[in-house]
Amino acid sequence: MMEEKAGGCQCGRIRYSVRIEDHDAYLCHCRMCQRATGGVSIAFKSVAKAALTWQHEPDWYRSSLIARRPFCSACGTPLGFAFPDSDAMDLTVGSFDDPSAFRPVRHYATESMHEASIDTRTLPRIRSEENANVVQRWIDACGKPPD
Repeated sequence: MMEEKAGGCQCGRIRYSVRIEDHDAYLCHCRMCQRATGGVSIAFKSVAKAALTWQHEPDWYRSSLIARRPFCSACGTPLGFAFPDSDAMDLTVGSFDDPSAFRPVRHYATESMHEASIDTRTLPRIRSEENANVVQRWIDACGKPPD
């Protein structure tokens, strides 16, 4: 069953909508994705390019000899990964308006995987609203914490 999902960058300049068939995602651990995102891995959703509509075309950079990546040059949000000669591309799960439905079903480029970052169930958890310093900064800036 096809479902329409929307997403975009942090500042809102780049917006997209895409038709997806499922909620399968994957975690990429390759060194290029680590460098491109500054993280130890990135969650991607593979989509058909024909099913994707950009309301405002993203900026693109050639991240390697074989691929390029869409991003927002205003806020820096990484939006995906694409081989130019493929009918499919990947969108960053975190750029979807509601990423909660997506579930990773596989790891990719496990030779660069940081095992200590995979299972974090035993780490202490702190909610944003429990950090008084950050909450006060938001209140000082705009009168309320973010939604």
